[in-house]
Amino acid sequence: MGEVSQKIMIPESFQFQVSSYDISGQLKLIWELIKAPLIVPLLTLGVYISLAMSLMLFMERVYMGIVIILVKLFWKKPEKRYKWEPMQDDIESGNLNFPVVLVQIPMFNEKEVYKLSIGAASNLSWPADRLVIQVLDDSTDPAIKQMVELECQRWASKGINIRYQIRENRTGYKAGALKEGLKRSYVKHCEYVCIFDADFQPEPDFLRRAIPFLVHNPDVALVQARWRFVNADECLLTRMQEMSLDYHFTVEQEVGSATHAFFGFNGTAGVWRIAAINEAGGWKDRTTVEDMDLAVRASLRGWKFVYLGDLQVKSELPSTFKAFRFQQHRWSCGPANLFRKMVMEIVRNKRVKFWKKVYVIYSFFFVRKIIAHMVTFCFYCVVLPLTILVPEVKVPIWGAVYIPSVITILNSVGTPRSIHLLFYWILFENVMSLHRTKATLIGLLEAGRVNEWVVTEKLGNTVQKAADARKANTKAPRKFRFKFTDRLNTLELGFAAFLFLCGCFDFVNGKNNYFIYLWLQTVTFFITGIGYVGTIIPSS
Repeated sequence: MGEVSQKIMIPESFQFQVSSYDISGQLKLIWELIKAPLIVPLLTLGVYISLAMSLMLFMERVYMGIVIILVKLFWKKPEKRYKWEPMQDDIESGNLNFPVVLVQIPMFNEKEVYKLSIGAASNLSWPADRLVIQVLDDSTDPAIKQMVELECQRWASKGINIRYQIRENRTGYKAGALKEGLKRSYVKHCEYVCIFDADFQPEPDFLRRAIPFLVHNPDVALVQARWRFVNADECLLTRMQEMSLDYHFTVEQEVGSATHAFFGFNGTAGVWRIAAINEAGGWKDRTTVEDMDLAVRASLRGWKFVYLGDLQVKSELPSTFKAFRFQQHRWSCGPANLFRKMVMEIVRNKRVKFWKKVYVIYSFFFVRKIIAHMVTFCFYCVVLPLTILVPEVKVPIWGAVYIPSVITILNSVGTPRSIHLLFYWILFENVMSLHRTKATLIGLLEAGRVNEWVVTEKLGNTVQKAADARKANTKAPRKFRFKFTDRLNTLELGFAAFLFLCGCFDFVNGKNNYFIYLWLQTVTFFITGIGYVGTIIPSS
C-alpha cells in the first residue's frame, strides 16, 4: 500500500516563523488578532468608567466651590452660629469657672520634636489647677524615653501638672495610647481632651478660643483647628503637600462644618468632649484612621463638630519622599477600609437625617476618599496613554482637557501663593495617585498592608538649624543621607518608561499632541522614581 502524505494548508498570514528576526512581526500579528475583539471593548469600557468618575469628581468640586463662596459671603462665622463667650476669671469662685482640660501628646521616638509640643502645651494660657498634660510615650528607644521623661520632669518642677505615661506594648498604636490615657484615675474629673501630635505647637490662647464652643453648646463634641506648616518652603515636596492640605482645610473642612456640622477629625489640633468620645464607643484601632472612625461614630449619634479656620496650630510636613509615601498609604488605605466597615451602619442609622447620610457616604467617603484617587491614576496614567496605542478608542476633549482643568483650578484656591507651581502640582499628584490607588484598593479588599502603621518621621528644627549654620559659616547638624539604591522606587520608574513609550508613539503617529503631557509626566515619575523630589527647592 502506497503511503499517503497529507499536507495541512495554513494561510501564509498565519504561519508563525521561528526565526528571531521575525519575532516583532509575530507579536504584531498577535496584537492585531486580539485588539478588535478584546482590547478595544475593554479600553472603551475603561474610558466610559473614567469619564463617569471624572464627572462625579467635577460635580463634587463645583458643589464645594459654590458652597465655600456662599459660606464666605453670607454664612455667619462660628462665633455667631454658635453661642460663644470668652472665659472670664471670677474673683469669688477663683478658677472654678474654667473646666478641667486634659491635653494628650502621643509620641513615638520623637527625638527631634518632643520639646516643641511639650513646651507649647505647658505654655497654654489656662489655670494650672484646671489643666492636666499627659505625655503618652510609646518610644522603643530607651535613650529617647529618658529624654522625654526628663523634659516632663523639668516642666513639672515649674508647677505644671504634667504626667509621663508609658505602656508595655504598642497595641492599637495611637488609638491604643489615647484610650489607655483616658483610663488613668487622675483624668476622671476632666471634661474635655485636647490632642496634639508631637510636632504641633499651639499658641498660648488656643484653649481660650476653642473651649467656649464646648462649654456653651452642649451638642458640640469637637472643635477642630487648622494646621499651619512651619517647613512648607523647605523643598518642592513640602510645597506640594501644602497645596493639597490647604484645599482640604480651606474648602472641605469649612464646607462640612457649615453645612452638616460634620467633617473628619484630623487626629490632632482638636478638642473633644470626653462624654461624646465615651458615648461613641471610645477609641478603636480597627483601622489606621482612628480619628476619622471616632468622628463618624460620634456624628451618627447626633453630635456636632465646629471647624475654626482662623485658629491655627504650627506643625511639620514630611520632608522625605519615603516618609510622605508611608503617610499617604495610611491616609488612603484607612478611609477606604473604614468605608467598607461602616457603610451599612451609616445606612441603617436612625438618628441622622437622610441628606447627611448622603453627604457622608457619597461626598465624604465615596468621591473624596475613593473616586478622587482612582480616577486620577486610572484615567490620566493608564487609560489615556493606552488610547494612544489603540487609536480606535477615542477620549472626548472635554474629558481629557476641560474637566481636569476646571478641577485643578478649583483645587488651587487654598494656596494662592503657589499658583505658579500649579502645573507641577498636577504632575506630582498624578504620581502620588499611583500609591493612593494602591492603598485604597488594599483598604477596600482588606489586603496585606491594611493595618500597616509607620510613624511619620519628623525633623523639627534640624532644617532651620542647618540654614542658620550656613549663614554663620559654622558646621551644620549632620543629616542622614540615603544610599542611591535606597532612593530608587521601581514602580515609579516602570511607569516612567511606560509613559515615555506612549509619548514617543503619540509623537510619531498621534494627532492630539498628548506626547507633551506624557513626557512631562514621565519626567515627574522619573524624579520620584530616583527619590530626589524632596531635594528640589521651589522658587517663591
